[in-house]
Amino acid sequence: MSVEKSANISEERIIELETKLSFQEDLLQELNSHVITQQEKIDKLNVVCNLLKDQYKEIVSSLPDAAAGDEVPPHY
Repeated sequence: MSVEKSANISEERIIELETKLSFQEDLLQELNSHVITQQEKIDKLNVVCNLLKDQYKEIVSSLPDAAAGDEVPPHY
């Protein structure tokens, strides 16, 4: 194999590797963007979930005691 042909093959391989690397970098940036978006949504859902828990606790605490309805009236 001649030196020129060997240099050509090496150059083609380098170009191919650089192209693959470029596509991988783009894909990595896109995936990172999706992960950031998903984390923002998860954070918002956690806030909503905590608000709903607090509202539930308030509602339960404002209800009359269920045990009070089971008591036998004093005249029995």
